[in-house]
Amino acid sequence: MKLVFIYGPPAAGKLTVAKEVARLTGYKLFHNHMTVDLVSSILDRKSESFWKLVDLYRLEMFEAASKEGIDGLIFTFVYGAPDDNPFIKETIRRVEKHGGKVCFVQLYCEPSELMGRVKHPSRRNFTKIRTKKVMKRVLGKHDLFSAVPFKNNLRIDNTDLSPKTAARKIVSHFRL
Repeated sequence: MKLVFIYGPPAAGKLTVAKEVARLTGYKLFHNHMTVDLVSSILDRKSESFWKLVDLYRLEMFEAASKEGIDGLIFTFVYGAPDDNPFIKETIRRVEKHGGKVCFVQLYCEPSELMGRVKHPSRRNFTKIRTKKVMKRVLGKHDLFSAVPFKNNLRIDNTDLSPKTAARKIVSHFRL
């Protein structure tokens, strides 16, 4: 299995580009908010168990998809260096254990562009950041622009790039 791991700050266009990659490849889409929204339906985000459960469900899904021989899975993620490094290492381990490969894609754009995108109506479909105030706080608190340090990354600045063009770059680069 190929796990196309698309990461970047909130409002970088991860889900929009992931949908295009799914359309081009037929790969299944595993949007990060599927697990966040699932766990938040029961637990508060400040709960001690919240992020442990979110990560557990994600890792179990990656491993199950690898074991089942799914051709490809696209996952979206907000990577915060260095706090998320254990999750990244475990993702790689679980996928590669079953002969799979993790293809890391970092999507990023200018912070001013993120501030403009945060108000887009599509962000209401999930528990996503929807205000400039919260976006500023999150960007100031976490390192969301660093690359995952464990594997080669395809870095795409999509400040002025269409989702279709970004998706074509991903498909071409990783020969999906």
